[in-house]
Amino acid sequence: MLTLIKDARVLTLDEADGEYSRADILIRGDTIEAIAPDLAVEVTTSGVRVIEAAGKLAMPGLVNGHFHSPANFMKGALDNWPLELFMLYEVPPLMREVVSARFAYVRTMLGAMEMLRQGVTSVHDDCFFVPVVTQTEVDNVMQAYEDAGIRATVTLDQPNVVEHAKYPFLKDLLPPHLRERMEAVPLMSDGELLAHYEGFLERWHGRARGRLRCAVSCSAPQRVTPSYFTALGALARERDLPYNMHILETRLQRVLGAVNYGKSLIRHAHESGVLNEQAMVIHAIWIDEDDLALLADSGCSIAHNPVSNLKIGSGIMPFRRLRQRGINVCLGNDEAATDDGINLWTVGKVAGLVHNVADPDFDRWPLPLEILTALTSAGARAMRLPRPTGRLAPGWQADIILLDLDSFAFTPLNDLKRQLVYCENGSSVTTVMVGGRIVVENRRLVTVDEDALKQEARLLAGEFAGYMARCKSAADELEPHYRRMYRQALATPIGLNRWAGPMTP
Repeated sequence: MLTLIKDARVLTLDEADGEYSRADILIRGDTIEAIAPDLAVEVTTSGVRVIEAAGKLAMPGLVNGHFHSPANFMKGALDNWPLELFMLYEVPPLMREVVSARFAYVRTMLGAMEMLRQGVTSVHDDCFFVPVVTQTEVDNVMQAYEDAGIRATVTLDQPNVVEHAKYPFLKDLLPPHLRERMEAVPLMSDGELLAHYEGFLERWHGRARGRLRCAVSCSAPQRVTPSYFTALGALARERDLPYNMHILETRLQRVLGAVNYGKSLIRHAHESGVLNEQAMVIHAIWIDEDDLALLADSGCSIAHNPVSNLKIGSGIMPFRRLRQRGINVCLGNDEAATDDGINLWTVGKVAGLVHNVADPDFDRWPLPLEILTALTSAGARAMRLPRPTGRLAPGWQADIILLDLDSFAFTPLNDLKRQLVYCENGSSVTTVMVGGRIVVENRRLVTVDEDALKQEARLLAGEFAGYMARCKSAADELEPHYRRMYRQALATPIGLNRWAGPMTP
């Protein structure tokens, strides 16, 4: 099947930063074959689908470089708290119940629909499970992504150590009865989790003509057993899969490394043999010069989530210093709970602005092209796709979006890249193509019944409210002790500050 996009303004975001004021894009099957003005293609009623794109911008689809779909129902659900208190209410350690299969499907679909409508063609979903991984929930997550038509790389993010081991000071701060309850919570063994991965890979890896792929996740080094941490690294190397790991997202995690490991968590990952080109290091905010050197030497990618980092006060990632070391940095929403939305355009805008207050040297501030690359090919690179996407170039997968240049974001049009980063909010997107297949046309999803699924999501609000009530009940008793832990960590010197203002305990 041939598809011809005619007379579009084209922003390729390729290595040469190519741009056409007017050009055609020829797509054969799922691959871009040619880009040039006035392509000579014989159009017949059956042989070529023609998309008239005069007045439209064609560019690569966005790549959500880090995401947690299980939080899709949680927009506006939680207060602005530090991560350690925030997670206590999002994934409480004493929680015992799983969600229903249909809830998992609709929850995942809700996020996929919102992303597609905004021009996100690929998502790297670090999918967590409360309290345990089940095959039913995994299958419903993946089925939703298959049905929606988005490109998705998905993990099984499941900690398997007792909760107080994930933090400094917490074990000693807990009263005995709470510590005993925490230690009585069933945990999945390394073997059980690795068996889930075997089935996950066999059933879903490469499905939907390669659109669905599997990755691995430890959640964070301190959240799993050392043997599972390294076993996942071996699996990632063997199958060339992304290995998701949240590292040094918060100041408290810097303290944790010193107290529990006697070293930075980046160095811990390095010495465990898992910091390599498969590694997807998430956040990397509270890093020092030694960490920077290890990250650069490893060939890893880093997922930057600036809106999430602001919501929960994690700090400002040293963007320019990472980029100066040649480290691949992509952008992500993180999740609907910490973003209070799922808008990757907003993430790009915040990434383009927040670093301006972290460095007085304006020559080091992010450039629009850097942000657009982080929103596209950098995220695709981190997903380790066997066929490239994130640029418009011959031989690359046809993940393409069209934006209406008659929208307010581009009226008047002064500088295309700046206005994409600082003016666009996703409302200009009219057409979305994933692997050569149209999934959004005239601003409407064509793969699923969007209205019916949104209505079902509203009907599931009761189940979600019950889930959140159970979360709160499971967390309230622990909250004072987590608060004390946070304050104790805050009073522990680390010789580093990643907040915009002075560090005051």
